[in-house]
Amino acid sequence: MAKNRQWLLSSRPTGEPTAENFELVETDAPTAGTREVLVRTEYLSVDPYMRGRMRDAESYAEPWAVGDPMKAGVVGSVVESEHPDFEAGDTVTGNLLWADYAVADGDDLRPVDPDRGPISTALGVLGMPGVTAYFGTTDVAEPTAGDTVVVSAAGGAVGSVVGQIAALSGCRVVGIAGADEKIEWIESIGFDAGINYETADVRERLRETCPDGVDVYFDNVGGPITDAVWPLLNVRSRVAVCGQISTYNATETPTGPRKLMQLIQSRARVEGFLVRDYESRWDEALDRLSGWIESGDLEYEENVVEGLKNAPEAFFGLFEGTNIGKQLVRVDRA
Repeated sequence: MAKNRQWLLSSRPTGEPTAENFELVETDAPTAGTREVLVRTEYLSVDPYMRGRMRDAESYAEPWAVGDPMKAGVVGSVVESEHPDFEAGDTVTGNLLWADYAVADGDDLRPVDPDRGPISTALGVLGMPGVTAYFGTTDVAEPTAGDTVVVSAAGGAVGSVVGQIAALSGCRVVGIAGADEKIEWIESIGFDAGINYETADVRERLRETCPDGVDVYFDNVGGPITDAVWPLLNVRSRVAVCGQISTYNATETPTGPRKLMQLIQSRARVEGFLVRDYESRWDEALDRLSGWIESGDLEYEENVVEGLKNAPEAFFGLFEGTNIGKQLVRVDRA
């Protein structure tokens, strides 16, 4: 019987997660039951929202208990199927485990079409991040030609797609990221300007790059960067709140400048959203995104860490800003 390596949450992080918060265990591989599918992991995803699930606190995603297996988006191969929609050899994606193998209810899996692109894209530009970017931009932010759009975490899996969709809509797009190589990349894929928050005065650079103010702000980070954007919001501007990664490791929620007064003047609409609200329209997003990729209008990057044993380090990299595009782990064979 095949062995199954699996990562567990061994303790709750205080501040930034460390290796001590994770434990790698080995068991026998599971088997599929009625209407279940046994999946061998090829790639697994690491995402910022997972940090919230490590807290013992209410969130939009149910927290994990200490000792629970780590869960993530996975793309893999069907080894054994007791579900009528799948057979051995199919490629599927779903919310599974940081593990070599996992069993899932077949109703919770999606087929992956390898003809659309490398199967890893089912966790990135043609997966949750890409669909998040698509609906967050088209349905929430609603950019129109001539708008100035600012995107934070612009070098990441979501932000990079948001900026390109906005550019396709005829907008001026300014991206904020934390490394010169990220700025160079986003400017090469359609952003009009980039701001490195590690080396630049963000407030000053925003005034320079957005001389007519900001019509759309796609917020992935919160904190001081969002504080810098707020005074530039134009009348009837839109703010799409996707993430707040700057506070995910905070032991106490920081209080920034009081900004609600600005909304009275700007009459801006601020709206948070979750990609799961668009479950019924998932295929719509994939069709548009894959079409743009095929035409060359949408580019993407993947940062692939090799080996299941390195999954925690890949996760830490999200908070260190090391990844350009989507952060993934390619699972080696045990």
